Amino acid sequence: MVLAGWYWAENDGMLGGPKTTGRTLIGGPFTLTDHGGNTVTEADFLGRHTLVYFGYTFCPDVCPMELQSITEALERLGPKADDVVPLFITVDPERDTVAVMADYAQNFHPNLRALTGTPEEIRVTTRAYRVYFKKADGPEEGDDYLMDHTSLIYFMGPDGSYVTHFTFGTPPNEIATRLSELLG
Repeated sequence: MVLAGWYWAENDGMLGGPKTTGRTLIGGPFTLTDHGGNTVTEADFLGRHTLVYFGYTFCPDVCPMELQSITEALERLGPKADDVVPLFITVDPERDTVAVMADYAQNFHPNLRALTGTPEEIRVTTRAYRVYFKKADGPEEGDDYLMDHTSLIYFMGPDGSYVTHFTFGTPPNEIATRLSELLG
């Protein structure tokens, strides 16, 4: 009986396991450098929604397609797009320097903030967003390699909390429609 009481107290009265909060734990603190050379943290985006995509500038297809989808979705949103900051965070900090990110960002939405950092800063950020990445297996020659990585577009609330995500290939019109609903 004493053992049962201890178990009950240790598990907040829940037999069968720990309590859950019902919130998805995606996102969190980060310190990175934007394509203008400025240090930014998650606090710089508080008060605004963000669309967050992880990829790399040398990506031959998926990353530019997803960033173009973000661009088109924001264009379809009209004035509501002013409430959303698109973020592109590299998973390849060795090649994606500030200068490379600045050049690449010009190809997409004018409000896109392209973020890079040290390998450790990128590890911390990808861990917070539950993003998988690694150099792809295969023949490498210097800087000629591909990266395997999660391909989701995260929509985060103005308090930095996870709201929803869009999977690879979600059409821009569907993204825009859903964002419009969520933004009110």
